[in-house]
Amino acid sequence: MKHVVILGAGFAGLELATRLSESLPDEVRTTLIDQNDAFSFGFSKLDVLFGHKTTAEIRLPYDEFAKERVDFRRERVTAIDPERRHVTTDAGSYDADILVVALGADYDYAATPGFEEGGVEYYSVAGAERMRDVIAGFESGRILIGILGHPFKCPPAPFEGAFLLHDHFVERGLREAVEIRTAGPISAPVPVTKEISRSFLDALAERDIEYVANQHIVELDTENNEARLSDGGSMPYDLFVGIPVHRAPDVVVSSGLAVDGWVPVERTNLETRFTDVYAVGDITALPGPKAGALAEAAARVVADDIAARLRGGTLERPYEGAGTCYVEFGEGRIGMVEANFFGGPAPTARLVGPSEELAADKVEFAATRKARWFG
Repeated sequence: MKHVVILGAGFAGLELATRLSESLPDEVRTTLIDQNDAFSFGFSKLDVLFGHKTTAEIRLPYDEFAKERVDFRRERVTAIDPERRHVTTDAGSYDADILVVALGADYDYAATPGFEEGGVEYYSVAGAERMRDVIAGFESGRILIGILGHPFKCPPAPFEGAFLLHDHFVERGLREAVEIRTAGPISAPVPVTKEISRSFLDALAERDIEYVANQHIVELDTENNEARLSDGGSMPYDLFVGIPVHRAPDVVVSSGLAVDGWVPVERTNLETRFTDVYAVGDITALPGPKAGALAEAAARVVADDIAARLRGGTLERPYEGAGTCYVEFGEGRIGMVEANFFGGPAPTARLVGPSEELAADKVEFAATRKARWFG
């Protein structure tokens, strides 16, 4: 029986472990390792930010993840040897026949001087809790939402935050006293296609929210409340909301898996340059967004590739980078971006909605995965 070791229990790790349990129960035993005690959907941080749910309500404890031939270990990975497929943790070590690295992307708050002490963020649960309390006391002034690096998780998320902040201050009767701007190093919001970007720009304009393109924020001047730009300019703010710089976890970089910051993989099956070592999800160097739906799709391909190889076959359906992303447009309306990055000569995408009806689809998306993974 082959031993598969999966590092990371996010979208990719949970789906891969589940699929291996379903498809190869007599051929594979799986060890799933994560340093956290619970999973939460990335979009649920917006619920915490705007007080719709508590942190306890969005947590899905790993204690409730129970699959045949899968052993979950709450441990912190301290070293990875991809040549030998050997993993060391703070509690032991593991030898894998097949190793899958799905440790995601870490946030590098210190990469932007002044951000930790002078800004807020909602990309972490703790950050969403802190920002919730900050905006509750914010009554007037300039809010600057700054994208501090690229790539970053969930490309629509900075703009979802802007839409929902607009609603927040409208509901409080303070919108005219609050200016909301977004800025980042990319040329347009969600630049999958020009049509998608235009839809986001139009939605921002309808709410009197500006997007300032091609701005690389390198530092926060917390004394003068100014975001310093790489070209020598600056942008003023009273409240700075940052999308932190993303990077590969230190343990991945030190392992030699990463090249130029991320892990290169074969696009069709997500295998790294090391034999029987895969990388899936936000950790990879593949072009395209870092998103849970794509990580889940990649995990399905890896499971199929493992099954095919163990049974002497070949992978029938390669990874296409296809997935669906739900987008909060405010006022209870949800949009749905359906994208395919590698299935044709060029990436394709379309925006469905936004509409109130799609809100039910988003709820179903979460409920389906909760039931599948945590039963």
